[in-house]
Amino acid sequence: MHIQIHTTVKATTFDHFSWLCRSVVMDKMQLIALLLVTVTHTHANYSAMQAVLSQKGLQKVSHWLTDWLQSKLSTIKLPEVRGDVDIKIGKVHYFLHDMSIQRCDLPEPSVAFSEGTGISLQVDGLSIAIQGRWDTYFGIIHDSGWFNLVVYTINLNTVLQLGSDNGHLYISTAVCSADVGSVQVHFHGGASFIFQPFVTMFSWKIRDRIHEKICTAFEQRIEAIDGYLAAMPDAINMDPYVFMNISLTDSPIVMYSALGLNVTGEFYSINFPSEPPFSPNRFQMPWQNNYMLSVGTSEFCINSAAYAYHKSGVLYILINDDMIPKTYPFHLNTNQFGILIPQLPKFYPNLTMKVLLYASDPPLFSFTEKAINIHLFAAAKFFAIKADTEVPLFRLDMECSFSTKASIDKQLLKGVLQMKNLTMTLGATEIGDFPIAPIKNVVTFALTKKVLPKVNAQLKDGLPLPAVKDFTLKNSVMTIENGFLTIGTDFDLLH
Repeated sequence: MHIQIHTTVKATTFDHFSWLCRSVVMDKMQLIALLLVTVTHTHANYSAMQAVLSQKGLQKVSHWLTDWLQSKLSTIKLPEVRGDVDIKIGKVHYFLHDMSIQRCDLPEPSVAFSEGTGISLQVDGLSIAIQGRWDTYFGIIHDSGWFNLVVYTINLNTVLQLGSDNGHLYISTAVCSADVGSVQVHFHGGASFIFQPFVTMFSWKIRDRIHEKICTAFEQRIEAIDGYLAAMPDAINMDPYVFMNISLTDSPIVMYSALGLNVTGEFYSINFPSEPPFSPNRFQMPWQNNYMLSVGTSEFCINSAAYAYHKSGVLYILINDDMIPKTYPFHLNTNQFGILIPQLPKFYPNLTMKVLLYASDPPLFSFTEKAINIHLFAAAKFFAIKADTEVPLFRLDMECSFSTKASIDKQLLKGVLQMKNLTMTLGATEIGDFPIAPIKNVVTFALTKKVLPKVNAQLKDGLPLPAVKDFTLKNSVMTIENGFLTIGTDFDLLH
């Protein structure tokens, strides 16, 4: 009679205890899976972004989660357990409550890539101690006390298969095996001295119940994570104007030392989504196992972003005279522009001017070995302000190309920007034709003698790398290749 009571009680208790142990493992795998997705149809099946997580990076993630779980275990409250046991002359109702984890020896799990499959996870020697209160009710008879449950040497070996399903990362359990060393249960208070000997004698049944539950529950949690991954969106909004397609173009590539993801990596305008008039270029990023994470970006990715921003209509700036420092010798005034355009002050004497500078076509980027080339297409519409009315004057069409050599030094983006070419034509005029050369000379002087020196001074000192939420990048290196660039980096959590 007592044997049945306490075998059932402790097995039921472990249903919740095993939930905790499985959560320890599952939270670890969930963090890994989400990290992979974050750095992961459209125009073509070629990926515009590639990401590689090395064994070094996988171990770092595993170490983070182990530390995080250890810090959180003491705050976890296990759910209450209620039930009853038939003792022939009636039913004894039991109630286990106020259960908390007193100690958890969580060794650093062994994680590795399983070539062609996914990730192998091995946990050896997990032990956990739980303390709680017990109450029993038999008619009007009530008894109570407290108990201690300790499970020693839980071992888990599993292989998780990774794949792609409709552009989403999917995860499933390919292999799972587990064993449990031993279980100790001690009841205290009330009439515990009567049934404690029976519980001790049949502790092996409790151990077997735990063993039976581990892999089944583990697989259920993996299925839950897979459902979460399947429900994740295919795209993320980068800002109010554009979004990026982050769906996978094919299944993950799993080697013995790293895992690679091929991500669509194409940008679209949120309000005016359309395919760009150019196609993705195939590229193959070198795998760098000496860095935790490597990310490769092709020309197509950058150019699709430029195309998306252009479609969104945000690549423009309205320049008025208030934006020009008063100490500058030249201002937006029709009389001063008379030096360059003699007829202008005759038509509109001494009026303030405005300039609408905008991208007439999307900017184009190209990567050559060790250099980034930028080709800009712009137009500048000039207006005179007369009685609070904008009077159109003329439009200048421009093409300008720049080249920059960029690198990452001490987590700062550094480089040198050079102007390679500037062409200018008169696109439209309301004041008659006039020579363009004087205006081009002024613009060339302003760019080469004023703008570029200031930009290069900042690039020489270095610009901070873009922040990644909750992470800090370390030891980052950028390599520019023909058609793509690669950033290899280590990472850590922000504290």
